[in-house]
Amino acid sequence: MTRLTGNIDLTESLVSGSKEVILETQGLTRYFGKAVAVDNLSITVEQGEVFGLLGPNGAGKSTAIKMLTTLLPLSAGRATIAGYDVTHQAAEVRRLLGYVPQALSADGSLTGYENLLIFAKLYDIPRNRRERSIREVLDFMGLQAAAHRLVRNYSGGMIRKLEIAQSIMHQPKILFLDEPTVGLDPIARSQVWQLVQQLRLDYGTTIFLTTHFLEEADNLCTQVAIMQQGKIAIAGLPSDLKAALNQPNATLDDVFIHYTGDQLTSGVNYSDTARTRRTAKRLG
Repeated sequence: MTRLTGNIDLTESLVSGSKEVILETQGLTRYFGKAVAVDNLSITVEQGEVFGLLGPNGAGKSTAIKMLTTLLPLSAGRATIAGYDVTHQAAEVRRLLGYVPQALSADGSLTGYENLLIFAKLYDIPRNRRERSIREVLDFMGLQAAAHRLVRNYSGGMIRKLEIAQSIMHQPKILFLDEPTVGLDPIARSQVWQLVQQLRLDYGTTIFLTTHFLEEADNLCTQVAIMQQGKIAIAGLPSDLKAALNQPNATLDDVFIHYTGDQLTSGVNYSDTARTRRTAKRLG
């Protein structure tokens, strides 16, 4: 498998045990009219972590990600990525992050190669490096054979791999994944999560993700925070959160129910269900 170039210093830092704060928020808040979508969110994520932001639908997870990726302005508070202020240094922040939204982002009318070429241009990858960068991410994602096929003919898992490939072309320090396995079958989900782990372990990429698959979050995440009604209800190591319940064989599902008072699959309204099913259908 081809190694993505340019991340040597970051990987060596991980191996040596040196850590830096890659993301920090202080009182991050977002209003929509009088409604509070994200309420005083304060979190710290270190380099190389897999940080899981969990919560029921409508808890504010996607809104938080959109603020951190500069897609939504902050109503109050402060956020930094690698020391750059999300509000006042947005251009610098965008150069350091990759983002895979929940909704479909790849263009089905183009080939995988053409989608990647567009992103290479958007990320200002120099012309003399574009071909190499595209070949490397195609190889890393196992999409070489499908590079010149139309994306509309890809499986759901292949589309997600392509979208992750798009988001890491510029070798970001932090990758945001908003429900990256929605609509995927168990095999495709497993493949996506293996790639996430590989990005973290091999290249030192920090992962910030949301997911409704709590067992996977338990296995993947070095730290989790559970949101409820825009606020952080609890945060910490998955093992510590489970141990704190003082229940035999406690799971992250038990932690989630304890702090949100609900099953993850309940409280989903019609619009939530319709949106998820539309996304799932488009992903195949």
